[in-house]
Amino acid sequence: MRSMQTLVLTLNPNIPAPHAIAQAAEVIRRGGLVAFPTETVYGLGADALSARAVQGIFAAKERPAYDPLIVHLATAEDVMLVAAEIPSVMGALAAFWPGPLTLVLPRGPRVPLEVTGGGETVAVRVPAHPVALALIRAAGGPIAAPSANRFGRLSPTCAADVLSDLDGRIDMLLDGGPTSVGLESTVLSLAGDVPMILRPGGVSREALEAVLGPVDVCGRVAVPGEISSTPGALSQHYAPRARMVLYRGPMPALLAELRHEALRLHAAGERVGILLSEEAWADFADLPVLTRSPGPLHNLEVVARALFSTLRAFDVAGVDVILAQDFGPQGLGLAIRDRLTRAAGGAVVMVGKESGADNARFV
Repeated sequence: MRSMQTLVLTLNPNIPAPHAIAQAAEVIRRGGLVAFPTETVYGLGADALSARAVQGIFAAKERPAYDPLIVHLATAEDVMLVAAEIPSVMGALAAFWPGPLTLVLPRGPRVPLEVTGGGETVAVRVPAHPVALALIRAAGGPIAAPSANRFGRLSPTCAADVLSDLDGRIDMLLDGGPTSVGLESTVLSLAGDVPMILRPGGVSREALEAVLGPVDVCGRVAVPGEISSTPGALSQHYAPRARMVLYRGPMPALLAELRHEALRLHAAGERVGILLSEEAWADFADLPVLTRSPGPLHNLEVVARALFSTLRAFDVAGVDVILAQDFGPQGLGLAIRDRLTRAAGGAVVMVGKESGADNARFV
């Protein structure tokens, strides 16, 4: 991988300076790579209609070619630039754009197969961030942008996170401050009789069902090398350096098991980190382990926003193992559970019996 000087430009996230946006847009137009903030996480952008530019994303991230990218658009009307067909429910879904919803649609002829991982569908969304929208408009076309990190690692929610993974590998970074959602977009497929969430994210299943009716959630894990219509589908993704285990189940039993395992691992000489809700913090304050909380169970927006930065804190502390509490399946909890499950590489301990709501309609 060639090394280059990454130029960092700091912008007002609400009113980005036109000259900085113009400079970044020129990098995109000439085939370069620009990391920029969206409302979800920072993205690594390139010209979505240039196969060569898109190949640069895969090289910088060390990302396998079979993992597709999301194409970012300036307006919903621009879907026509990249999709071969527009679904009839697009009007109903317009309320979620700009926003953290990605739709999987038939690929248009202008979209290189490099963008889609070799598949015949393309993932598209309109981001809800002034910097992202300004950059797309100034570049004059769609921008392909996965998260701006090394493949499989924790997604970046601030500029420093981007530099920790990609400094010297990309042309430019637009620093627009911390992201507001903190988790990637929800990826929704409309290919079947019932809409299906391929990746839970910033738009909840409940919000989609209020507009579309029943929505399924795909529980299948992609196999390395398999053509997939969604990014982030592998069993190991969004991962910290330490090994990790997620605990699911009724709360009293879950916390008791988590406490027991933390003490066992500490006695065995392991450096243990525990990821907890704020409500459980006091119950673990006496343990000789590192405890961190992304937020309270009653405010999952806060938890989602801080999830990746909390996991990064364990990396900085150099723990050997992270034991994580589940935050439930309701609202953003489904996306939080998905990220923690993949961060743990599927290492999930089921404690007791979950409620029916915890197991509802996964296919």
